[in-house]
Amino acid sequence: MLNLERLRTLDALARHGSVSGAAEGLHVTTSAVSQQMSKLEREVGQRLVARNGRGVRLTDAGRLLADHAARILSQVELAQSDLEAQRGQVVGELRLAAFPTAARGLFPAALAALCADHPALRVRSRELEPAESVAGVIRGDLDLAVVLDWYNKPLPVPEGLVKASLLDDAADVAMPAGHPLAGRAEVDLEEFADDEWITWGEGEFCHEWLLFTLRAKGFEPVVAHRAEEHHTQLALVAAGLGVCVAPRLGRDPLPAGVRTVPVRHRVRRHVYAVWRADADRRPSIRAAVEALRTAGAAVK
Repeated sequence: MLNLERLRTLDALARHGSVSGAAEGLHVTTSAVSQQMSKLEREVGQRLVARNGRGVRLTDAGRLLADHAARILSQVELAQSDLEAQRGQVVGELRLAAFPTAARGLFPAALAALCADHPALRVRSRELEPAESVAGVIRGDLDLAVVLDWYNKPLPVPEGLVKASLLDDAADVAMPAGHPLAGRAEVDLEEFADDEWITWGEGEFCHEWLLFTLRAKGFEPVVAHRAEEHHTQLALVAAGLGVCVAPRLGRDPLPAGVRTVPVRHRVRRHVYAVWRADADRRPSIRAAVEALRTAGAAVK
């Protein structure tokens, strides 16, 4: 009889590609992963893992069993979802992630309401960028992720995931209070062609979106500063070091000396939740989406 937890360890090893990655995904030690794999090899009577330099690789038998393990674990997830749905109770553990401004702007209200309404539910949350959290949902490390894309640059959602819209988040241009356009009711992005820009990290989805959008407006932006967090970007704006796109979700309070002006042709982020299709019937997923939508409706 194959042990389910050992199959889960094999599945994590196949998905992460290393013992350390599997251990991190399962929230156990590397020693625990190695022990589970040794026991699984004894159960099946075949070698499943082989040394590969400083790391490991799956043998042919290991890959074969890992494929079966993924299907078995998916069926277990589906069975658990069906049992939860049949009971109609919001119970168990729910692991969520969100990009930083959603974690700041949605999670406090949504998760507090979720815990108050469903005291038997254990909620665990963390901040992750969209690509990381989508990968976490696919791997099974997360139950639900709050992700984003932009009105003109969709984020691909892989097959096997379900998504639900939470809110549309408008974005403005943030500039120093003394900027010539700071008193305007609306602006066009191309009016900032001669300004220095503050943006996200190199290669990040939002940074690539900004370059794509400004180039479509007919100019190559001068990127002077990069910062992961919007509040760091706004602090740089307050110091007079450039302008940035400032989404409204999780933005307040603005630093002194910063003005935000809406863009004439609205710039928006679409914010939505994603989860695995085999968990679609879980009442806890439905309750979390409803709580996130309620929190999103309160965003100005």
